[in-house]
Amino acid sequence: MVSMVLVAVLSVSGYFGFQLWSSAQAAEAYEPWFAGYTDITATPVFNFETPDSEAGRDVVLSFIVADKTDACTPTWGTYYTLDGAAEGLDLDRRLARAEQLGGQVVVSFGGLLNDELSTGCTDPAELVRAYTEVIDRYDVTTIDLDIEGGNLTDTAAGERRAAAMATLQEKRSAAGKNLAVWLTLPVSPAGMTADGGASVSQMLEAGVDLAGVNLMTMDYGASRADGVSMAEASIAALQAAHNQLGGLYKLAGTELTAATLWTKIGATPMIGQNDVEGEIFSLEDAAEFSAFAQETRIGRMSLWSLNRDQTCGSNYVDLKRVSNSCSGVDQGDTRFADVLATGFDGRPEAGASTKTTDEADLIGDLTDDPETSPYPIWTEESSYLTETKVVWHHNVYQAKWWTRGDLPDNPVLNAWETPWTLLGPVLPGEKPYTAATLPADTFPAWDGAAVYEKGARILLDGVPYEAKWWNQAESPEAASSNPDGSPWTPLTATEIAKLTEDLPQ
Repeated sequence: MVSMVLVAVLSVSGYFGFQLWSSAQAAEAYEPWFAGYTDITATPVFNFETPDSEAGRDVVLSFIVADKTDACTPTWGTYYTLDGAAEGLDLDRRLARAEQLGGQVVVSFGGLLNDELSTGCTDPAELVRAYTEVIDRYDVTTIDLDIEGGNLTDTAAGERRAAAMATLQEKRSAAGKNLAVWLTLPVSPAGMTADGGASVSQMLEAGVDLAGVNLMTMDYGASRADGVSMAEASIAALQAAHNQLGGLYKLAGTELTAATLWTKIGATPMIGQNDVEGEIFSLEDAAEFSAFAQETRIGRMSLWSLNRDQTCGSNYVDLKRVSNSCSGVDQGDTRFADVLATGFDGRPEAGASTKTTDEADLIGDLTDDPETSPYPIWTEESSYLTETKVVWHHNVYQAKWWTRGDLPDNPVLNAWETPWTLLGPVLPGEKPYTAATLPADTFPAWDGAAVYEKGARILLDGVPYEAKWWNQAESPEAASSNPDGSPWTPLTATEIAKLTEDLPQ
């Protein structure tokens, strides 16, 4: 069912833009939090329990995965069972020490290299038992599902995972306990992938109250255009995913304001050298990205990883090769965690108490008023040429190609699936659009008695048109309501601008 829904699921064309002031107020109570990932099984051992700054106080422990021989047994990276980690890594004692010092812990399941529990464990009851064993042992209120690679493309595993999360939340709620579920997914500057969107849909359809979607803002490869910084690519990824998530919730029957949706967005950059050669997330990128995250009040910030948050020593020669113990960039005395944690003063446990509720009443009336719309209001019957701008649900959209009957805010997966680009909201005080005109002597005035050949250009009330075919006594005015049947097409804004530049000064 999810694959069928995905034909019209995610929205990079945008679903939100215009919101009432109450949109922001509704999310004010949520306090965004920071917690960096730490690889529990990495060598050398990282002492997360005694952080050297407040930014390292809360941690995301990674990764719980399925045992290689018994898929329903949780392990740390396949190397240690839970009891084995208590003995071999002294993990339970270190967690107790972290708690003594005021730290809070999130446990992450999955990762890239091994099977997440739901991928290998096909028995629903045993799967719930395995998750419960981890949650109860470490007494966590927030879990992180890092779903990538084969774990993400396995549809059946996704359905098992979603069903298990719904059961866990139901059981814990009945016991008066919270369980926040964050879904960590790969992303590109264009937003979530189809598989990522499917994973979110599976959760929502199963009735899981998602705390949010944490985006792995890293390893963009060819999806990051030349000249685009890692911060710029990451900001674009968050903006696209924000729109997509709104569409997913809408299709699931829940309307959320833009501000609330931002609290359901998390970000995890890979600090310093990324896995893709030439991709380096610098301290400057971190500062720029952090400023955007604070401005939009995303719900969570993390990083990969606390183990790597330091300058490499002089003995580490090839800085282009990713290290598990250093970032590959000269950090001086600065920690990425300190930069990215700025403004994230909340705590995971407090965030776990937040429940998702429908906010349709806060979104307001989306009926468009012609008197306050800078462009014509979109209608299903009209045809729209390339670069035509319209207003729909208090937002301005521009046609990328000829279109008719395509909703501007229809949730779709990729930007290329919709003929519309969201430009932004209608601004307060805007008035109806006045078509661009040219001086009277630029082209002849339209004459109903004249014969016009294809390519002829004329002016009607100063607005320039071009003939698509031979015609006579066909008024260009019809082009606005019936561009297909009219022999005239208005010049685009780009064409008019070029003509204006070429006019004698």
